[in-house]
Amino acid sequence: MVRASQASYIVLPDHPSAPATVVEFLMTRFSQVSAQEWQSRVRQGKVHWLDGQPIELDSAYRPKQRVYYYREVAQEPRIPFSESILYQDERIIIAHKPHFLALHPSGQFINECLVNRLRIATQVPQLVPAHRLDRATAGIVLLIKQPEYRDAYHGLFRDGAITKTYQALASLTPALARQYSDGQLASPLRWTVKNRLVKSEPSFMMQVTDGEANSHSEVALVEVQKGMGRFELSPITGKTHQLRVHMHSLGMPICNDRCYPSLLPKAADNFAQPLKLLAQRLQFSDPISGRHIDIQLADLPFSEAIIKG
Repeated sequence: MVRASQASYIVLPDHPSAPATVVEFLMTRFSQVSAQEWQSRVRQGKVHWLDGQPIELDSAYRPKQRVYYYREVAQEPRIPFSESILYQDERIIIAHKPHFLALHPSGQFINECLVNRLRIATQVPQLVPAHRLDRATAGIVLLIKQPEYRDAYHGLFRDGAITKTYQALASLTPALARQYSDGQLASPLRWTVKNRLVKSEPSFMMQVTDGEANSHSEVALVEVQKGMGRFELSPITGKTHQLRVHMHSLGMPICNDRCYPSLLPKAADNFAQPLKLLAQRLQFSDPISGRHIDIQLADLPFSEAIIKG
């Protein structure tokens, strides 16, 4: 059994129908862990309050209080790629997350995630990400060092005061490929994609449905090599899998996407075939110092996508 090196926590909701004990809440909230397992963790002192006091099987539910616990998995795969720090100051870290590395503890990954690796490397135990980035996607992540600064940096995303630019590689549609071969394809070629995205089955998948648009991406084809296009993607909204679904909706699913256009059977990670999606550039004015920050990564290489796509 592999145990997380750092505790996770949850704030107990202030709800009139809350259960009598903390353990009852945990068994309901995290039903994927058996009741027997939660009881065993409590007996072993693996669940505690903010001050470190252990939670017992009969500990009363306390609304708005934090409960700390340690994630456990039977086995945890090692991700053989390294993250790097691109920029840091006294408040933030901007890091490059590699493909396949989870951003934070999730599923079978509890220690093999960017947040845990950086907490250990920087000795900043309170480090948290300011936004999301899928495990399959590589690229730039903004992380916040101290709790007192979190709202200011989260506000950049809430208020649309930050610019995120992604890059993707995908095969051209047959029509675009013909235009390119005939010398009639001028770049950049641009699309505005707006549609309504809702959860599908399984729940981590998204699908386009009828109704008022709740997602918006700007897409530009900026380069072509041997039938493969390099695309610049600007997500105006931030729905789960938005860029992946929008590229599929244009008839050009991102190279090595295991979810779209169809979900492939669950399998071990193929480290030789990463999803060709990169969070390439981040631009914003620091809400505390006012400094303009503009971080950009190198382009995704065409060669691997052309060979393996």
